[in-house]
Amino acid sequence: MSWREFWNADTPIYANDRHKLVHYQGVVKDIEKLLPGPDARVVDYGCGEALAAGSLAARCRHLYLCDGAEMVRDRLRQRLIAVANTTILSPEEFDTVPDRSIDLIVVNSVVQYLSREQLAICLARWHGKLNSSGRLVVADVIPPGIGPLTDAAALLRFATANNFLIAALAGLVRTFFSDYRRVRAQLGLAHYSESEFLQVLHNAGFAAQRMSWNFGHNSARMAFEARAVSQA
Repeated sequence: MSWREFWNADTPIYANDRHKLVHYQGVVKDIEKLLPGPDARVVDYGCGEALAAGSLAARCRHLYLCDGAEMVRDRLRQRLIAVANTTILSPEEFDTVPDRSIDLIVVNSVVQYLSREQLAICLARWHGKLNSSGRLVVADVIPPGIGPLTDAAALLRFATANNFLIAALAGLVRTFFSDYRRVRAQLGLAHYSESEFLQVLHNAGFAAQRMSWNFGHNSARMAFEARAVSQA
């Protein structure tokens, strides 16, 4: 099984509906902090179910939602059918986005599921879509030494703050016996040090820096902000 196949199904990652909702609401709040203005054209790449996408679309000119899972895209289309300024894309369809047209590309909790080669291809694609003042934000990058125990502790703190602690505890047990644990052991997750990921971005033609905060609830992971300066 590939990661793309895994995500094209209902997964045990979220403890319950409240967990899923507050997660996606938090992601949108994080993206909104970065919006350059109401005329922005924005890409949420690897968006997942994007439960709060309607709120984000209301604050920008156009919102592109890109996800590799067909099931996820079908759900997005059903839920956002009345939101005219959204376009839902597969990664293969991302090339249809006009070159040099995007103000902000957000890639949250994605790169850990990509090989180095896949990431290089994606960076080249994202580079070509940004306009002269556009920014790429890559969040939830996992440093070396960060593993499941750190992730579990961050989840439990998040659950306590958002009133789903019991469900989170049950969810961790469920995840332990799920396909996620097996697939994670088989395929692994990509890890990068801060300097290593900055070099990856530089090699792809970006000027970049680590942000002072990460998206979501796991502060042990990293986020980076980058601007396209030259073709790699």
